[in-house]
Parts: sequence; structure tokens; C-alpha cells
Amino acid sequence: MSVPYAEVIGDPIAHSKSPLIHGLWLERLGLPGRYCRTQVAQDGLAEFLGSRRGDGDWRGCNVTIPHKIAVIDQLDAVDSVEVGAVNCIVPENGRLRGLNTDVLGISEALGGCRADGPIVLVGAGGAARAAMAWLKQARVQDIRVVARDPAKAEDLLAAFGCQGRALPFSAATDALADATGLLNATPLGMTGFDPMPESLLAGLGSMAGNAFVLDMVYAPVDTALLARAASLGLAPVDGLAMLIGQAKSAFRLFFGAAPPADCDDELRALLTS
Repeated sequence: MSVPYAEVIGDPIAHSKSPLIHGLWLERLGLPGRYCRTQVAQDGLAEFLGSRRGDGDWRGCNVTIPHKIAVIDQLDAVDSVEVGAVNCIVPENGRLRGLNTDVLGISEALGGCRADGPIVLVGAGGAARAAMAWLKQARVQDIRVVARDPAKAEDLLAAFGCQGRALPFSAATDALADATGLLNATPLGMTGFDPMPESLLAGLGSMAGNAFVLDMVYAPVDTALLARAASLGLAPVDGLAMLIGQAKSAFRLFFGAAPPADCDDELRALLTS
């Protein structure tokens, strides 16, 4: 008997905790189904999606580094055109539809945080585009984008029609001065990637006293960025909050049911064990 399944694709992908999240929800709801990790290289996207189009058991996939922008060219329809990045794909009558649930994940993670600016966004890639969409929705008027390539940061601001500045990491301290929030939308600090530059960590002390610091990295959960933020009395928000938030919307799309609302503590314990 066939079983419906969904998956998460990326490269690397071994670090992904998404199978634990969806697996627990499927178990608690008693639904048939499974969710797995699949490593897909950048030059293998077309072949992978081609193999899934005709699979009647496939319910879709989440998309992570480095495919969130590149995958758009392989899709038949994209709901998140303005965002310009996709983190969720679902099949619809032989067609592939792309969506972005990262924006909802950010919104859920930062639900109790003030976003009246200035806000610092670290990164200019696919995850940063979701963050920029959230900042625009929150009507933040002063966005400071810190990136290795300031030209890409300028393009990001222009693409969303947002006011702000593009700065290199060497100017991170200036960017963080009096900021009320920071969102890290890069893999810096993640296991297997470069660490967060000290130039940015050192600048956290110049942020507003009640500022939030969201690190989208969740492997490890307790990153150097969050540890430094906590030591300064700022409000750290770990990547699990966003991961779980975006997964709730994806689960509905994949399996046609809302995830159980009474197992968040159990889920977080599972993800941090």
C-alpha cells in the first residue's frame, strides 16, 4: 500500500530538523504519511523535480539552501512572486506550484517583538528576501542590510521598494547603532559554515536595550550570535521558532490538516535533545 510523502531538499541537508517536526505531527494526528530529507545538488534540481511530477504519492517539498531562488525557474506557478524566493513546492494536477511560508514563520517567531525600526537584516539571499517581505509588511522605515556584497544588498532594498542602507560586514557596528532588531538570514554560524564575523558580534552592544535578535540558523540552536545577544540583555529568538512557524503552513499544504496545537513543548524538546 502506497503512503503519501513529502520531503525537504537542499545541499547540505543532513542538518535539517524538518523530518522530526512533520513526523511528530503525523504521529500525533494518526495520519498516514512520511517526511524525509533528500540531498539535491544545484545542477540536479530539474532532474529531481521531473522525477516527482509523475509520483502520485508525492505531496510536495520544502526547499532550503541553496535552492530558494534557483528553483523558481523550474516551477509552473509561483505565489510568492514579490518575495522572489520559494521554500515550499506542491503538485497540482501535474503542475508545480511554489510558495513561501518563511514569511509566516518569521511573523510567528517575532509575534511579540516590536518592529518600529531601525532593523538590521544580515544577508541578501533567498532567506533574506522572506525577511525583507516581512519587514515591508511591518512597515519598517529604516532597514540596514549587511552583506558580503553590498551591491546585492542594494538590489534587495530596491526590489522591495524599501528605504534603508546597504553595508559591508566591516561597517556592522555602524549598522547596529540604536537598532531595535536584527534578523540573521545567512548560514553564518551554522555547523559546517563560516562563523558569524566578530565585527558583527561586537556591534550588538550598540543596539537598543530591548532589541530582538532572530537567528534563522537552528543547527546549532544556541548560536554565537544568540549567546552574545543574551549576554547583553537583548531578546534572543532562535531559529526553531521560525522553523516551526513555517512548517505549520507547509504541513497543511502537504497533508491537508492543521498540525496539533498541544505539542509545541514536546516538539521543542525533541528538536533540542
